[in-house]
Amino acid sequence: MKKLATVLVCFIAFSSVKAQYTPTPQNLAARQWFEDARFGLFIHWGPFSIPGDGEWVMNNRNITVKNYTRLMDFFNPIDFDAAAWVAAAKNAGMKYITLITRHHDGFSMWDTKASDFNIMNSPYKKDIVKMIADECHKQGLKIFFYYSLLDWRRDDYSYWTGRTGKGAGRTVHGDWNNYIKFMEQQLTELLTNYGEVAGIWFDGYWDQTEPEGAADRTPRIDWHLDEIYALIHTLQPQCLIGNNHHLSPLPGEDFQMFEQDLPGENKGGLNYQKPSGLPLESCVTMNNSWGFNLTDTSYKTPKQLINLLVRASGYGANLLLNIGPMPNGKIQPEFLERMAYMGNWLTTYGESIYGTKGGYIKPQAWGCITQKGDTMFVHVLDENATLIHLENFPFKKIARAYLLKDNTAVQIQLSGGALTIPVSPAADEADKVIVLVNRK
Repeated sequence: MKKLATVLVCFIAFSSVKAQYTPTPQNLAARQWFEDARFGLFIHWGPFSIPGDGEWVMNNRNITVKNYTRLMDFFNPIDFDAAAWVAAAKNAGMKYITLITRHHDGFSMWDTKASDFNIMNSPYKKDIVKMIADECHKQGLKIFFYYSLLDWRRDDYSYWTGRTGKGAGRTVHGDWNNYIKFMEQQLTELLTNYGEVAGIWFDGYWDQTEPEGAADRTPRIDWHLDEIYALIHTLQPQCLIGNNHHLSPLPGEDFQMFEQDLPGENKGGLNYQKPSGLPLESCVTMNNSWGFNLTDTSYKTPKQLINLLVRASGYGANLLLNIGPMPNGKIQPEFLERMAYMGNWLTTYGESIYGTKGGYIKPQAWGCITQKGDTMFVHVLDENATLIHLENFPFKKIARAYLLKDNTAVQIQLSGGALTIPVSPAADEADKVIVLVNRK
């Protein structure tokens, strides 16, 4: 209690002045780890999984708070195995897990004292956040907590100014400051009772702005981000903060994410912001849904997923690949099969992904480049490519050129600052990786 009181005093003193955010040495080290990790698992799971219609089912079907609350009485994932989930992520070559702790429906997946709508009041009565966090610590993966700023259930959330949750049947306009205190209490629990937390992944900020792409996306309410971010960095200085607001990073944030997109591409219409100098992350689904969707069988092929991972790395970004487990606690075999494929691929090609930075040119139609020190990895993703031509090549001389998979020498031509590589990718090859070693 004495330690917690000291932390709170420091937090109050810190948050009383809107000082310029200066990351601690622990935080900077955590950023470097994050950039080196390159691959993580996103888990969307909770009572919203029960209807089998995605995590937005409460909003999309206009389910009232009273009726939606009944899902808590049905959430009993008797087949959930935290050790198996974490092991599957580890075997896939993933270095961290980002777990939904509270989504927009307001259900808390841990033993929170701030809300009765939580896992301990379900038939399951076990702290899922603790089980997964403990397994991550045990198996050597980092744990990130997804936390929704938006709430479709509470009366003190400013739903009357928001864009979503209009069909929940709420009529009372509660105290917004009380909602901020509620979130701070929950975040304090998450950052106090579950060991080291690698990051907090916020979502829902966009509910209080004009739609993505609008000229002015100033929030309609005060999110109190200065004090929320200060609280997090006070409780755990190394903890990275990211916010999926679809804007350029705000003061106090430590990494930038892109939803269903690679940095700077904006193919999904949500990410008009440009990549920043912070560590980058792309979160992407394996099918078309985040939460369990009984009818969504549009699974990306293993080759498409390798393409995503490689191209993300080519931009200097991580890939946070999502699964939406079933309500009984099992992960669909389609997800597990693809994760196992990626793990096998990384056993051979991980050197070209982990600990690399983006290439000296951005990803191209034929593929992309990743770099690590004096070594460059040319990833040929287009099976129809026959010749790779690289202008303004940064190496003056090349000591060695070879295939990463078997060390076979590759014939190249470097002349006038341009590099030419003849290639012949196989149709069944997800990525032909050519290694180029600089000769100083």
